[in-house]
Amino acid sequence: MQGSVRTLVEKKSAHSSTFTIVNKCSYTVWPGLLSGAGTPPISPTGFILQPGASTAVSVPTSWSGRFWGRTFCTEDSSGKFSCLTGDCGSSALECSGSGAIPPATLAEFTLNGAGGLDFYDVSLVDGYNLAMMVSPQGGTGGNCTSAGCAADLNGDCPLELKVVDGTEGVACKSACAAFGDPKYCCSGAYATPNTCKPSSYSEFFKTACPTAYSYAYDDGTSTFTCAGADYVITFCPTPSTSVKSSNPMAVDISVGYRPVSSALIGSAITTLAAIWQLQHLF
Repeated sequence: MQGSVRTLVEKKSAHSSTFTIVNKCSYTVWPGLLSGAGTPPISPTGFILQPGASTAVSVPTSWSGRFWGRTFCTEDSSGKFSCLTGDCGSSALECSGSGAIPPATLAEFTLNGAGGLDFYDVSLVDGYNLAMMVSPQGGTGGNCTSAGCAADLNGDCPLELKVVDGTEGVACKSACAAFGDPKYCCSGAYATPNTCKPSSYSEFFKTACPTAYSYAYDDGTSTFTCAGADYVITFCPTPSTSVKSSNPMAVDISVGYRPVSSALIGSAITTLAAIWQLQHLF
């Protein structure tokens, strides 16, 4: 691991996981994090991460939440902090309970969920702003597979989705954010897996990033499990040949299924409930 490691907790609890956030980008990233409703908040909720540096954060058992990276951040003469991508609107380095403003690549977690498993994914449903991979370390159970998006999509983003700073592409919107059409947002008449299907825009994300969520009902190749693991979240990871267009290692569920009732029976349906919880925390 390159650069210095700054540990934000002195000692890992026996009932916690350590998340190590690594910046392999050639530029500074300002990570943000948001705890899910009903789960213990963790601190800090935002910090600076120079190129080559990494930071370790202790996360309590049964925690749910998300991490993301902010880019092109500045502080004006009045002390107001803002970022061109991934900004959380807090006007400060820490996000303090606010989530990322799309487009932003998100790493999402539910720890110690159904069957004692951790559920995790990298989501491009709210768009993309930088490459990110999640890699479990030392876990057992589940598939404990790395997941995410190693590709830089900002240059090749379709023009109608591209966010630019001058002439440079700095982020890529989702089709939902760009057009507001229910068929892209999986809302209204398209709010079920039977009616909301992949689009040419979601396929752009999925082709480049096979193990990342590309649209709302993309569960079958995008949600992963592990147990008792620590996690490494890497910005701008080195592309790996192990990332394939087909991914048999993802959680084996019906693609796009969302349970509509909490009265679920059986281990398979319990697993689906945990996935539903992960994606509806925010």
